[in-house]
Amino acid sequence: MPHTAVLIASYLEPEHVDRIASAAPGVEVLYEPRLLPIPRYKCDHVGTARELSALDRARWVTMLGRADVAWDFDWQAPAELPVRAPNLRWVQATSAGIGGFVQRTGLERSGMVFTTAAGIHAVPLAEFAVAAALYFVKGIPELRRRQAGHHWERYTTAQLAGRTVTVIGLGGMGRQVASAFAALGCKVLGLGRDRIAGLDEVLPGTDVLVLCCPLTPQTEGLIGAKQLELLPAGAILVNIARGPVVDEPALVAALVGGRLAGAALDVFATEPLPAGSPLWDLDSVLVSPHSASTVATENAAITDLFCDNLRRYLAGEPLRNVYDPDRGY
Repeated sequence: MPHTAVLIASYLEPEHVDRIASAAPGVEVLYEPRLLPIPRYKCDHVGTARELSALDRARWVTMLGRADVAWDFDWQAPAELPVRAPNLRWVQATSAGIGGFVQRTGLERSGMVFTTAAGIHAVPLAEFAVAAALYFVKGIPELRRRQAGHHWERYTTAQLAGRTVTVIGLGGMGRQVASAFAALGCKVLGLGRDRIAGLDEVLPGTDVLVLCCPLTPQTEGLIGAKQLELLPAGAILVNIARGPVVDEPALVAALVGGRLAGAALDVFATEPLPAGSPLWDLDSVLVSPHSASTVATENAAITDLFCDNLRRYLAGEPLRNVYDPDRGY
């Protein structure tokens, strides 16, 4: 059986590299961590770029040239993958949403197959969405203020159960979010891409709006001033999709004006969030640095997916989570 060279292009723990190497006969793993960015935290697939010597740069280019399959994209020049990795046929991404990336880099036109990590992050993101909604519904910011002031005063609280939660995007993540809220007694409305046109009709009855959709031409700027005005007073927005899905200036205006009870944001139009953004200083905003999906077991789960796909690839069978440019994920 001819060898299939698998390039590991972002840091991966040795035990997971070993699992890939033994996933099927004929697999040759190309992995040299010293040539890759230094991870800043567990399961970091971006890392801090290394300054490579001329010899190390040449070594990396050689490895790219040998690769048939890659775990993650070339960290140095992803747009040049078709030239730097002429034998590369399939890339397993470590992110669920890669539409904007492959469009910006032109890889969408490369003829390569891309598979995503869709579904891997569904549970942690659903947990974040529920925690974020409860953060505002249960008045955690006010409780923290009272605690800081050593102020004891009984009060009447609120509950999440019975509220209407609208979930935009019904991929693996959106379905998990819908299930989590339903389990807590919420009425859940789900809008997939075939029903997004009816968004404005459901917003007036939405208490919690959770964005789980990919970034596509259809969803960019989906939530603007009009949509925020349609939400009832005291509504909560949770964005675990992509920053540009929301018109940030319009969101800031709605928050400053007190129309919304709060916004929990894991993604932003510009990342890192600029120090001058008013979102940092609003008590009604919970800022998460695009980390809600990252849990310590992430690499193990993506390795499970990749090994299954690798066996499928070698057997000529359909791959799971193939990127579809029409859907944007």
